[in-house]
Amino acid sequence: MKKIALLTTLLALAAFADPYAKCVTCHGASGEKVALGKSKVIKDMSKADFISAMKGYQDGTYGGPTKGLMEAQVKGLSDADIEAIANKIAK
Repeated sequence: MKKIALLTTLLALAAFADPYAKCVTCHGASGEKVALGKSKVIKDMSKADFISAMKGYQDGTYGGPTKGLMEAQVKGLSDADIEAIANKIAK
């Protein structure tokens, strides 16, 4: 049980250290995946479109079938976090 708690804590800290880390599971290391078979390929999005989408998820004005899931994922991201992810993955 202690090992599970420690692992969970370490994974959470890694996700907070690099906000992009929580994107990788569904979107792939380079943003190349269609997440859950429903999303856009984010590596093909412009930085402006990506930032607009993330802010739209945050305020509830953007999204399709994965809107509820994405709202929860981006809720705690700062503008700087969103910009850093956009610089890392979008065109």
